[in-house]
Amino acid sequence: MKHFLIEITYQAPMEEIDQVTPEHRAFLQKGYDSGILLYSGRQVPPACGLILARAESQEELEMFFAGDPYRKGGMGNYRFVEFTPSKFQPFLQAWIAGE
Repeated sequence: MKHFLIEITYQAPMEEIDQVTPEHRAFLQKGYDSGILLYSGRQVPPACGLILARAESQEELEMFFAGDPYRKGGMGNYRFVEFTPSKFQPFLQAWIAGE
């Protein structure tokens, strides 16, 4: 299992982003339900969104995020940064291991 930080840099005014955010969050829920997303949220102040995820490959994540309303509406640029967790809280062991 590979781990990724996903950065969605907003490409639209915050008023437009806010209008689509409920759809975006409903979309993200599919990722939580399938176990590929750990957490997500906006940068402070809001210039981008950050997501911690896992998948077998970056391509798998890119295919998933192709359905994101932000991406479909051209409202964000997506950057996928793969990393290897080396230290983490013990309660994350199963998620990190892909269980």
